[in-house]
Amino acid sequence: MKFQKVYTLEEIATIIDCEYVGDANFPILGMNEIHVVESGDIVFVDHPKYYDKALNSAATIVLINKNVACPDGKALLISNDPFRDFNTLTKHFKPFQYSNVSIAASASIGEGTVIQPNTFIGNHVVIGENCVIHSNVSIYDYTVIGDNVIIHAGTILGADAFYYKKRPEGYDQLLSGGRVVIKDNVGIGALCTIDKGVTGDTIIGEGTKIDNQVHVGHDTVIGKKCLIASQTGIAGCVIIEDEVTIWGQVGTTSGITIGAKAVILGQTGVTKSVEGGKSYFGTPIEESREKLKQLANIKKIPEILTKLK
Repeated sequence: MKFQKVYTLEEIATIIDCEYVGDANFPILGMNEIHVVESGDIVFVDHPKYYDKALNSAATIVLINKNVACPDGKALLISNDPFRDFNTLTKHFKPFQYSNVSIAASASIGEGTVIQPNTFIGNHVVIGENCVIHSNVSIYDYTVIGDNVIIHAGTILGADAFYYKKRPEGYDQLLSGGRVVIKDNVGIGALCTIDKGVTGDTIIGEGTKIDNQVHVGHDTVIGKKCLIASQTGIAGCVIIEDEVTIWGQVGTTSGITIGAKAVILGQTGVTKSVEGGKSYFGTPIEESREKLKQLANIKKIPEILTKLK
């Protein structure tokens, strides 16, 4: 998430009421999660296991719960609860905006686009030309949709990330200030849910087609001309490269990459990153040819046991 202007370290520390290490005028351009940070971004870390990763990341401002040595060229925000204060910044820079109309006045809808009844289009949404948005679709704030996109009934774009911190009193949600970005010529089936990024974008690439009842988690990036069949669940922060085919009832873990032109057969559990250009099946995932050989051999076990007797 990039800010509308450059803020100073002192200004950000004032917003979250914390101490800081570094030049009071140190420039801050935005805030992001660890996997998408850039120079000028704030990243938060609240566990010693991840201190080094955050301090050595591309982020130049680290929101941290311990006063550690500050790397050269960086600054620290010292907080007793970085998770809470990251949420405070999200609420400050991307506050929830109430809407009482079906199509927000700040939304932009391109020429030739058709919006069917009972669809909700939130604040600052951008929809391109010649799209068809069917009934009962909900498009949350700041979503961006390209040209020639078809979205079928009941689909939801831009719900919050499923991201929680466990506390003694219950689960604390990490607030989402990112977007959903749908590129040109995408088709999205009925009753799909595509969550927005926590601070970045969840992206569906040009020409990709998504079947009914598919879930795409926060900050996931899907490439061009992919096919994703019904009842697939894609976790957060997944990278799916171009021309991947995913058949029905596939589930993935978070933070993995599926290589270009891979084929994931139905009911596979994608438990790790896989290379492109191959076919995969099973849980845990393996190349389909090897997995099917294993299943064929398992079927022979009763016959083998009979012969041994």
